[in-house]
Amino acid sequence: MLNEERMIDEILHVGLYDLVLQDVQRVSNNQKPTIEDVKEAIKKEPQILRDYMQTNVEYNLSNIHLRDIDLKEIDPSAKEKAEKINTNLNIMRQIEKYTLDFEQSSTLVLIFSLEFFVLFSVQYFIVLLDLGAWQWWIYAFFALSILVAWWYAKKQQKKYKINGERYKTLYKETLDMIEELEKEGHLSKESLYISESDEHI
Repeated sequence: MLNEERMIDEILHVGLYDLVLQDVQRVSNNQKPTIEDVKEAIKKEPQILRDYMQTNVEYNLSNIHLRDIDLKEIDPSAKEKAEKINTNLNIMRQIEKYTLDFEQSSTLVLIFSLEFFVLFSVQYFIVLLDLGAWQWWIYAFFALSILVAWWYAKKQQKKYKINGERYKTLYKETLDMIEELEKEGHLSKESLYISESDEHI
């Protein structure tokens, strides 16, 4: 559901995608790649497209470059399907962050950061506050925090897997419905494309 024109424009002109642009430059062997260079580079190395999409998700930007269907403009016979498409698009926008690999997610970074903070606190209490007599209790608390972090990480990993699969299912279902409505002449997918992100400055 990416708007190819918007994606290429962002890769070429928006600083957020500089690392993606560097890959395009390397593949195309051109420091000032053209639109055609970007298209060709993505064909040669599909990872470039995946990196673009991952960058969006990491920065809370959507890879769904489609706006909701205006139900006032749609034929009554297609209204039910259009409503379902809009519902699916909204759900997908909400769970899109789960399309990242859990190992590369901000959730895992947060868990590790908290554990580092707990470890630092343990050392602070024992050494700086001279609580050596309580050190085994403090270490026990640290060990317990590791168990809690491990349990929470496993829970989140499962959540990523479930929502990632749900996203894939909704993606295919929604795309199929849009194509059906387009074939029936109720809408044009081109007219639903969002040409630029409000988040970019």
